[in-house]
Amino acid sequence: MTKKFGPLMIVEYFLLFLLAALFIFPMLWMVVSSMKPEADVYQNLASFKAFLPSLNPANWFKTYQDVISRFSVGTYLLNSIFYGLTFACGSIIVNSLAGFAFAKVNFSGKKIIFGALLALLIVPMETVLIPQFTIVNSLGLVNTRLAVILPAMASAFNIYLFRNFFIAIPEEIIESAKLDGASIVKVFFHIMLPMSKPAIATVGVLSFISSWNDYIWPLMVLTDSSKFSMQVAITTINTTQPVYINQVMAVLTISTIPLIIVYIVAQKYILQGLGGSGTGIK
Repeated sequence: MTKKFGPLMIVEYFLLFLLAALFIFPMLWMVVSSMKPEADVYQNLASFKAFLPSLNPANWFKTYQDVISRFSVGTYLLNSIFYGLTFACGSIIVNSLAGFAFAKVNFSGKKIIFGALLALLIVPMETVLIPQFTIVNSLGLVNTRLAVILPAMASAFNIYLFRNFFIAIPEEIIESAKLDGASIVKVFFHIMLPMSKPAIATVGVLSFISSWNDYIWPLMVLTDSSKFSMQVAITTINTTQPVYINQVMAVLTISTIPLIIVYIVAQKYILQGLGGSGTGIK
């Protein structure tokens, strides 16, 4: 059933346009500022010309060339991609196993443990940073890539998400597989995971974005600049004299592109996963 065009729809689309503009305009200004000489960034800020790139196409990519020649942007970008992909894959495996246990495996104290897990959702991340750093330091992992990836792999929210998807899968399917001689490991990898693609995509994308945007934790555990992620490197670039605002905008644009690509590719599954409407069952 299609909506009829009328005043209510006009108001609805007008409000949606304003909301979209609220998010798009800052990003648009960031991109066009990276395509201008330094002096032009501060000109015409009160007019629509602030949202136009340089009239000379030769200046569009010069800023990117300059910032790449000044800093190891490629290394920082590859580091962030490595951290994001590794963290996403690890999060899917760890949280899906835990979610499967809470959904389909009977063990004593399951409800109490799951209740305690949900209680962790209200604990701010900042309160556990110092104990977490102490543990990582005692394990000798400070200034290693593992220190960036391992600590936050298990997430109460992601476990809860996987549990909800696994609960929706009928017990009859699992029992049929067991009657055919499938072990609990085969049931998990050959039945449960393939039927929970929306949850896998949602957890993978959210974990990748979380790792990509993380600033405080990598800053705490890394001292070697060759291992810095993009977020830590952006701070370094933003404080290294001389500071050029167009180069800062260029680095911010580079760091934003992978997130946009990931979201566009996995948008369908993210909406299904967060909406709780997809279990993979046809």
